[in-house]
Amino acid sequence: MQLIFNFRKGFTPLKEGFEACDCTFFDNVWEPTEAQLKKTDACIINFYEGVRQPWLTWRLKTKLKRHGIPLIGIDRDAPWHLGVRRRRLWLFSLLRPLDIYASHTLQPTLTFAPETVYQANAAWTRHYHLHGTTLEEMRRPDFFRHDVSFVGNLDGQRYREHRARAEFFTELGRRLSSIGINCLFRHAENLPIREQIEIIQRSRINLNAGAAADHGGERSWGLPERCYGVPACGGFLLSDERRHARDDFEPGTEWADFHNLEDCVARVRHYLAHPGEARAIAEAAHLRVMRDHTYERRAASLLHVIREWQENHAPKKSGEFIQ
Repeated sequence: MQLIFNFRKGFTPLKEGFEACDCTFFDNVWEPTEAQLKKTDACIINFYEGVRQPWLTWRLKTKLKRHGIPLIGIDRDAPWHLGVRRRRLWLFSLLRPLDIYASHTLQPTLTFAPETVYQANAAWTRHYHLHGTTLEEMRRPDFFRHDVSFVGNLDGQRYREHRARAEFFTELGRRLSSIGINCLFRHAENLPIREQIEIIQRSRINLNAGAAADHGGERSWGLPERCYGVPACGGFLLSDERRHARDDFEPGTEWADFHNLEDCVARVRHYLAHPGEARAIAEAAHLRVMRDHTYERRAASLLHVIREWQENHAPKKSGEFIQ
């Protein structure tokens, strides 16, 4: 399948997923030529680039429509759309240029397309995998160096969307350290992926708390990439509650979560006292991620949505009538 793939800063994991499905691309083409349109099966854009240039998106939509090509917008920051002015979102909702709105969360927001599909984050398995470590090795108590860890954005001064997370980990670290629990909370900027994976694999518990998509209101239902990347590396993940977790994992056997700070401390103490239970969840989550939650699987799912759209919107042949 030939795709127009409009992501100014790139979306390499998903693009690699499409490449694994034998797709080819016209990259960052907002004003395609007739020759390009004749070869194109679908156009996938970064939702935020589309919102910030609505009239260019509308012109693109007009050209695509003449050729029967669907326009799909991918949104990884719903429902609060950090950094986008509300009036731009309202205008985009009024214009509704998208044919398909693909979002990491299905919680209510403005309507941007006739069709909305759940497009969760996933594990980028080119980087996030076992790297030669076995799940059996990770059952050994002496394998680990850290009781609890977190690797991610902890700069609440520079990134206001992560201020609540930074405050959470400051207080959590204080409470856990006071009861003798070894914590490593690292800001991930400029930290090589291999070092991140080393921390994930050598930690008994890896935490997920907060996400940029939470900023501005209630917690996003969607799962950050960490929720797939940690299990892909074999790590045990303990996450804050996310509504879509039940769509992607089996609670209790593939997924463990906490409600608030006090519950997080309690759950950390529980899983440190029951390492076999934690490892059973980690191993089940690893198998689930590698089977169902890679970017190749996400690409394949989107291609299925595109083919269904094409079938439903194909021009009627002579003699066919709509019943």
